[in-house]
Order: sequence, then structure tokens, then C-alpha cells
Amino acid sequence: MGTYEPGDGADARGTGVTLTAEIHRVLARVDAHAARTAPGDDSEPGDHSDPEAHSDPEKTAGPTSPDGVPVVAGPGTAPLDALAACFGLTPFERDLVLLTAAQELEPTTAARCAAACGDRERAHPTFSLALAALAEPHWSALTPVAPLRRWRIIELDDESRLTTSRLRLDERILHFLLDSPYLDVRLHGQLRRTPVPDALPPSYDLAANRVATGWTASASPGAPLLVQVTGGDLRSRADIAAAAAARSGLGLYTMGAEDVPTDPVERDRLARLWQREAILLPAALLVEVGELDRDQRAATEAFLAGAAVPLVVSSEDPLRSERPHGARVAVPRLDDEEQLGLWAAAFEDVTDLADAELRSLVAQFQLPPHVVRSAAASVRRDLPHEDDLDAAGLAWRAGLDEARIGMDELGRRIEPQAGWHDLVLHDRQTSVLREIVAHVRQRPTVHQEWGFAGTLRRGLGVTALFAGGSGTGKTLAAEVMAKELGLDLFIVDLSQVVSKYIGETEKNLRRVFDAAERGGALLLFDEADALFGKRSEVKDSHDRYANLEVSYLLMRMEAYRGLAILTTNMKKALDNAFLRRIRFVVDFPFPAEHERAEIWRRVLPPQAPVKDIDPELLAQLTVAGGSIRNIALSGAFLAAEEGDRLQMRHMLAAARTEYLKLERSLTPAEVRGWV
Repeated sequence: MGTYEPGDGADARGTGVTLTAEIHRVLARVDAHAARTAPGDDSEPGDHSDPEAHSDPEKTAGPTSPDGVPVVAGPGTAPLDALAACFGLTPFERDLVLLTAAQELEPTTAARCAAACGDRERAHPTFSLALAALAEPHWSALTPVAPLRRWRIIELDDESRLTTSRLRLDERILHFLLDSPYLDVRLHGQLRRTPVPDALPPSYDLAANRVATGWTASASPGAPLLVQVTGGDLRSRADIAAAAAARSGLGLYTMGAEDVPTDPVERDRLARLWQREAILLPAALLVEVGELDRDQRAATEAFLAGAAVPLVVSSEDPLRSERPHGARVAVPRLDDEEQLGLWAAAFEDVTDLADAELRSLVAQFQLPPHVVRSAAASVRRDLPHEDDLDAAGLAWRAGLDEARIGMDELGRRIEPQAGWHDLVLHDRQTSVLREIVAHVRQRPTVHQEWGFAGTLRRGLGVTALFAGGSGTGKTLAAEVMAKELGLDLFIVDLSQVVSKYIGETEKNLRRVFDAAERGGALLLFDEADALFGKRSEVKDSHDRYANLEVSYLLMRMEAYRGLAILTTNMKKALDNAFLRRIRFVVDFPFPAEHERAEIWRRVLPPQAPVKDIDPELLAQLTVAGGSIRNIALSGAFLAAEEGDRLQMRHMLAAARTEYLKLERSLTPAEVRGWV
């Protein structure tokens, strides 16, 4: 089977005239058969002994065009010839298509068929009439595996009466013959047209060429015309496939793998219908494969295995199947220069965005082309109405908004509000935190401009471990750093990520990192003890897989563009071999009494109505910063409920509640001098 490009051949009027001539040529054979079988004619039905009538029936029925101009029979229109060539129709099958087309286009067809059959009740084309009247007849033309019925070109009203049942030309085929192509209405709702992108980055352009080449390379007997496009995001894979289809002279339609019927009969019907459409349009099909259950995956694989027309599978990972999988093309990662070109092109009409600011955006965000264009569109929309932010600020905010998509379901996002003044730590810890910020902020300068990425190559990610008891300020420190860097803070609970099923933990971690890579968010992996531990000595298979999970996490952290932080309450439980792969380790000790007093001063808002609140006395409570915040807030609610100012007695009641939660008891020393 081949393909046909709509619009080839004559113009619309010329096509109609030529098709009319071909129809009249076939009807002339019907008339000749009617004349032979009329009363007084000695020939038998189906007798082809009259060479003059059957070799040139046009001599007895000179056809005319709709406006009365005599028409000379020609070789047929481009759509008609394409239909015969693409589906391998014999001359007899081709004429049978014309006979059924005549039923729709020539008003005299019914009467002529009735005359040829000698039965006014059979005023329509039938297979028996075609066998008797048309040239080079053969019975196999109407078998279910022959082109006419296999590709649903012609349909029978009653399949139990093959020879006498009325034959109808499929409506889609009729419009094709009239050079009016469209997607078969039976595929509406399952397929959607995929637009061709205006332009692609150079590396995406090369990927599109590989997809187009993959179809050609797959064109060997028995091999499906299948190419897999993996990695990247859904839209980028579709853009690459659409560009490849356009270069091959094809359109592109898309369907979801979940829409492939699991019933074999329905699946075969869909496959045949689409393959026919792929030839008539012509077009390629993009099948988007996501998370599928076993039955749906088996149905999808069976559908793909029978692909006799160009097809692309879009998925995050390559399909694992024993069936032929075709060529594989991975969506490439755009380098910094390609990213810069994308941002510059998208913001070319935003005049007050300097080159240095564009490079800062490129250093922070790793967004696909369509997302960069979307961010630019939002900046152009907001710029005339925004007084607080300039173009650079709006672009940064737009980048954050786009990068958040897909992250919220993977962790808890915090828009950072806390600053360095909210953090009560020793100077040595604070200096390390500021050093971490510098490592993240200056990565483009050191790695790219100064060339360290080329000499070191691996382990360039900024990784940190925050170790300390609950409430000692680990999460607050991460929030302060995110605020300083202008990033979101995403908290991922590792205890929820770790799975008992082999390979699931790595899969969950990959989803987190892949989503976070778009915007370089600050990732805080809470409760690292759920994954880390003394795993150097492998005692059983569980230990071996736990080692693999930890190694995968550290590998992704080291390659991450942003800042990845692990938190633990039990630093001593971590293996030293793992600790050596983390760039920064920051201890968060339990706060001393003078530090607790400072936390109390900072946690009480200046506008809060207080009476005789003494931070020095409150600091006698041996609790960390997290509990201090809980007690202060609970005391404030107690005072507000009484309609009174916040006093030490309110703090005492709140402290008792907090200590119950901690399963502790207040000691006399902790509340000495309070009341």
C-alpha cells in the first residue's frame, strides 16, 4: 500500500468531469449487458462472447459532462488511480468501485441496474451484476480478505446474500474520490490532529530527522513502521513527531493508549479503519502511552505490532516487549546555548530584558520550548499592568509558575517567607548555609564560564545533609535559603517515597527529580533515615536493594541542577561511605538557653498584646524552636479566647499541652518564677 497526497492531479472541475467519464464508461457496460439479456437476445447472462460490446462499450453510450459537452474517456482521476494503487485493486475491483460511485453520483444508475438485472426490485449494484457486466470479473473480489471488504471500501447491506445484496460505496471513499479529504467520522473522539511546531531547537530538529529515518528503516517485510520517542515531556515528544511527519509528507494524529480497545474484534476494526485513513489522508499516528494495567498494555502492544503505516509511540520510558519495537529516539536535553536561544527568541519583543538576565533565567530553569513560549506570553500579558516587578522579575515568576506544574502532587510546596533574621543558629552553621547559597547562585559562572564543568564532569550537584533533632530549625533553614535564591521549597517525605516493591522507590525518586529539574527548586528530602542506614554490609537481598536505592538517590542529587537537602534525626546511623558523597553536612544542635530566649523574642510579634512576658523565663523550657513556636501560638489563642492580653499563665497552659504531646512532664526548674 502507498499513500496519496490530496489535491494531486486536475482541479476540482476537471476531476469531476473525468470521474463522470469513468462512471459512464462502466455504466455503458451495464447498458450493454442489459441489451444482451433483453427479450429476443439469445445470449446468456454473463456471456462475454461479444468482443465489440465489451472491448469498447463507450461506442454504444457516449457519455457527456454535466453541462452537455461530450467527454472522451481518460485514465481516471488522481484519487481514483491512487485508491487502486494504494489498496492493490484489480481492474475489475476498480470498475466495481466506479459502479457503486455511480449509484451516488449518476441519477440514471438505478434504472439502468434494474434493466440489466431484469428485475425492477434490484435497482442497485450487486455483485452478480458486476460479474456479468464488467470486464475481467473474478469471484475473489468480494471475499472478506480482499481489498474491497478488508478496507471497507464497499459494504454489503446483507452479508448473508453475497451476490444479490445491495453494494454501497463507503461515504469516506466517495468523498475521497471527489477530492474532499477529511478524518473518518468514526475516528472522531479517539484521534485529534497534532499541529506542526513553527520551529524546533537544533537538537530536537535532529531527533525529528531520526524519527523520519526510523520509518524508512523499518520498512522491511514483517517489521512494523514504528518509532518510539522517549523522555522529555509529552508536548515535546509530540512536537518532534509532528515535525517528522511533516518532513515525510504526512499529517499527524494522536490517540491515547488507554483508548485502544481490549476486545480483539474492536481492536482489529480500529486498526483497519486507521490504516485506511493513514493512506487516504495521508498521515502518521502518535500513540501516547502512560500508566496502563496489564490488559490495556497487552491490547496496546497488539495494536502497535500490526502497524503497517507510520506510527510513533510516545512514552517516558521505552516499551519493554517481546514484539518488535522499532527504532528508539530519546528527546535530547537542551544545552545552555539552545536554552538561551529559546529564551531570547521568546522574549525578543521585550526590550528591557538584558542578556545577563536571560542567562540568569537559563541557569535556573530547564524548560521545554513550548513552556518557554508560554512563560513569555504571560510576561507580555502582565507587563503593562504590573507595577511591582520589571520584565526580569516577571520572567522569573513566570518560570517558577511553569516549573511548579507537575511538582505539587509529588511533595509539599512552600513559598518561602522566612529570612536570615528568623534563623537562630551559631555563626559557624550560618556561614555554611550562606556558602551553600553561593554554590547554587554561582554555578553558571564556575561551571560554564570558568570551565569547571568540563574538567570535573561528575558530582557537580549541590548536596547537603541537615542533621539534628526535631524542631531544631532544619526546615526553617531550608526555607531561608530558598527565599534567598528566589526559589520554591519542595518538601518530599522519603518515608512516603520508599516502597517495599523492588524498583518502585527509584521510580518514585525519578519522578520527583525529573519534575524538579524544570525549575531547579530547592528539594528537601525529609526523614532520610527511612532510606539511609548501615547498609555497607550486605546480609540479604533487601540490604542489596536498599543500597541500590540509596545509590540512585545520591546519583540524582549529584546531577541535580538545583539544591538537594537531606534531613535526619540520627546522623550516627548513616554510613560514612554515603556521607562522603554529600558536599555539605550541617549540624543543628539543640539550642542553648540564650538561643531559646532569642527564639522567644523573635517568635512573638511586636503588635501582639502582652503583659509581663519574660523571654528569659520562657527560655527555661528545654524545647527546640519548633515547640517554642507551637507554645507561643497556642498561648496566644488561649489569651484571645479569654479576651485578655497574652501572659505567662497562658504560656504555662500551652506548655503543658505541648509537653503532653512530647510525652514529657514540666519540671519545677523549667517554670521557676513564672507565676
